[in-house]
Formats: sequence, C-alpha cells, structure tokens
Amino acid sequence: MKAAILNSPQDISRHPLRIEDVPRPTVQPGQVLLRVRACGVCRTDLHITEGELPVLREKLIPGHQVVGEILEGATRELPLGTRVGVSWIGGVDGTCWYCQHGFENLCDSATFTGYSVNGGYAEYALARADFVFPLPVGLDDLRAAPLLCAGVIGFRSLRVAGVQRGERVGLFGFGASAHLAIAVLRAWQCEVYVSTRGASHRRLAESLGATWVGNETEKPPVELDRAVTFAPSGDVVVAALSSLRKGGVVAINAIHLDRIPEFDYDRLLWGERQLRSVANMTRSDARDFLQIAAEIDLRPKVTVFPLDQANEALVAVKNDAIDGAAVILP
Repeated sequence: MKAAILNSPQDISRHPLRIEDVPRPTVQPGQVLLRVRACGVCRTDLHITEGELPVLREKLIPGHQVVGEILEGATRELPLGTRVGVSWIGGVDGTCWYCQHGFENLCDSATFTGYSVNGGYAEYALARADFVFPLPVGLDDLRAAPLLCAGVIGFRSLRVAGVQRGERVGLFGFGASAHLAIAVLRAWQCEVYVSTRGASHRRLAESLGATWVGNETEKPPVELDRAVTFAPSGDVVVAALSSLRKGGVVAINAIHLDRIPEFDYDRLLWGERQLRSVANMTRSDARDFLQIAAEIDLRPKVTVFPLDQANEALVAVKNDAIDGAAVILP
C-alpha cells in the first residue's frame, strides 16, 4: 500500500514525510483492517512531525481522523463494509483507576492513533475494533473526517469548560476545531465571541454566526462565562483569562503549549476563576458528538489534499493558510 512515512521529525518546511510503498498491515485478534476513505489533518500531526512531542516509534504513519470501511476483522456489530471513524485514542487498558472511573482519556497505558500506532495517512489502516465508531449515514467522508478529532476534542473542551445553554463563550483561535465548536454553541443558543489573528478566520467566524469577532490583541466587549483556547500559545491563555467573569472557566484545547507567561494572580485568576486543560477524549465524547453533528447537520469547511501532498497539507495547517479543516484522500 501507499503511505506517508515519518522517519525522522523535522520542520515541516523540509517535507519530512516520504510517500512510500509498504506492506499492507496484518489483522490481529480484536482489530479491524480499514480501507481508508479519508483522513483529517490535525495540528497534533504537525507537533508529531516536527518533533514537538516525544518520538514514540520509528517509521510512523501519522493521521488520527480516519474514515474507513471494514475489510477484515468484521464482527456481528461491525460487518464487512461498515463505514467507521477512528480517533486519537486508539486503545486503553480498561483496568486502571482512570478507566474504571470514566476518565479513559487519562489512561497511562493508552495508545494513540498516528503517534504510538500507525494512523491514516495511508491506503489501509488497522484499528482496535472497540475503538471505532460507526458513522451516521448523513455524514459523508469529507464531512466526517474533521469531526473525529477536531470536532470531538472541541466538544470535550466545551464539556470541560462547563458550558451551559445561553452562556457567553469565547473562542481564542479559530481553526479546524473552533469552527466546529461554534456550530454546537449556536445550537445551544450561546453568544460566541471569537478572537483570532487571521483575517480570513475572522471572516469565517462572522459567517458562522459569532456575536463578536476581533483580532488577537482585542478584548471581547463583555465578560465571558467560559472560554476555550485553541492556539498553542500561553499568551492566548492569559488573554482568555483576562476576559472571564468571576467564577468563569478557561479550557486549554492544546496537546502542546509554548509556555504560559507570568500573570497577575489577583487580577486574572482570583475570584474562583478556573484554568483547566483538555486531555484527549473518551469514546463517550465521540459517540455523543457524532450524534449531535448529525442532528444539527454540521458541515465543516474542508480543503482536500491528495496523499502525495501530505507535507503540503501540514504546511498549510502550520501557516493558517486554510479556513476550516484539511483532509487527505488516499
């Protein structure tokens, strides 16, 4: 099969992914083999490719927003040809305290699709059968792919932030994840305040119904009940904190952050404001979000790249050169 292989992390400008012919993976018990139909491109793929996350394996196939159809390993619940999605969490041990208490996203023995196990920048991919999600008929391949991480993790961020219907919610950064989260917030009758550096991203936020849109130096005109930061920048976290009412919550939606600068505790955090991180997702998050996405007819804005242009897709993500999400087609 054809696959994009990462042999050694490097700056994406050096095009570290190599398109190679490699053996098709062999199914083991408890796994399914998928013919990949589409794979979303996530900023985490960029962090892995550039070495901002520790190297966990040699010769890695990235990609963890995989839409595929089952070719081998079918079960009664997942018959041949079933169209399923695969997300970032590729498996957990199921026995640790976290797994036993509803926090499988924090399992210390978790595997990660496209990071600790091979992912979907390929023509075929393996997945654990209990970590794939049958996709609603109404979500086609291109629409479904960005939902599987950007969408699910954005949805979990809203949960971690404790968003309630009708609240004032800030989104700081407006890329692949935020442009999906705003659809859920609008369905919940929330007022959405967007702060982002890209002019095209600001236009997109306006078109999707944001109450207010500003650049990264502008402060929302009201105090926010909740905020979610999407940019991998500590400065953005401080900006979000400075926009909260007392008792408000900031959820940081980033697997990697450059640093958090010193800030004035008395002015920014005191008053029972909360700062929380968002780590991975659970299968329950994925199932709930996919159902909501189908119900509200969520339509991601997508830019398509062929597998041969996987490097170019990641360059575009790094440079904020596309609105919405990038999707690779094998």
